[in-house]
Amino acid sequence: MFPKITSTSLRSARPLTVAQRAMSMSTRKSPYASPVAFPFLPANALDKKPERKKGLTEIRGPYYFPVTHTYLDELLSDWGEYVDGIKFAGGSFSLMPEERLKDLIEVAHKHGCYVSTGGYIERVLASSGGDKNLVSKYLTKCKDVGFDVLELSSGFLSIPTDDWANLVEFTAAHGLKPKPEVGIQWGAGGDASVEELEAAGTRDPKWLIDRANKFLQAGAYMIMIESEGITENVKSWRTDVISAITSSLPNDKIMFEAADPEGTLPFDPARILAMLIFDAHTYQIVQLACLRRGIWGTGSTFGRIVTFDK
Repeated sequence: MFPKITSTSLRSARPLTVAQRAMSMSTRKSPYASPVAFPFLPANALDKKPERKKGLTEIRGPYYFPVTHTYLDELLSDWGEYVDGIKFAGGSFSLMPEERLKDLIEVAHKHGCYVSTGGYIERVLASSGGDKNLVSKYLTKCKDVGFDVLELSSGFLSIPTDDWANLVEFTAAHGLKPKPEVGIQWGAGGDASVEELEAAGTRDPKWLIDRANKFLQAGAYMIMIESEGITENVKSWRTDVISAITSSLPNDKIMFEAADPEGTLPFDPARILAMLIFDAHTYQIVQLACLRRGIWGTGSTFGRIVTFDK
């Protein structure tokens, strides 16, 4: 005989709500810090999360392709030890249902990752008409849904430096970590061609460095270095710019974009492990982890990155 179906059993068979799933996730231990299967094989040392302050990796969330709750949870269950932050792009979070957005952010937090808005503040500023209340409402909502870091980019807009610094302070006052994005390329961030960017021109690296220092003094949590004009959408890499930045700014306060795997190549191999921080696509996590741990790499880095812990 078939079991009798009651209203109680029907209720228990209903799928969990987003809030219930989030609560369930928060009580489960993330496996990202579990021991590896081959601990006896040599590999470069990498500081553990959440104390890690160098060799961080921030990956991109929804925009270039959808990143769902299940995908992110499974991805970080395998590779969460090598991911420190999740960054939205293109303002994609503004199109998501609020409960689903909170759910996705909760997944990242479960795995010990911070979550960044990406540079959507440009769109907010451009449409606000100088309305400080609208900007404040945006920052407050970002904090309420669970964002940790707010990127302050200016690839398309021309923002006076003092106003930019004020925005850093304004963001921090709303309980978010401000991360200004600066670069040498005008019009960066819009997937423009090499020819279009060359026509727009580039700024002197000193312009970038001076503003980065001012933003750090204003309370910036980190400085994001835009890759376009340096390693992305250029005919030849601007290694001179990389050298100027790394020798002039605190290395634990700068994050270099590496939008493509080749974007890591201009950097000194030791700096990849010890100094620099990369913004990458999800498919680069494994490649970058292997490179940093010194177990694999390109022809110019294979077996050449070593550590010594006294």
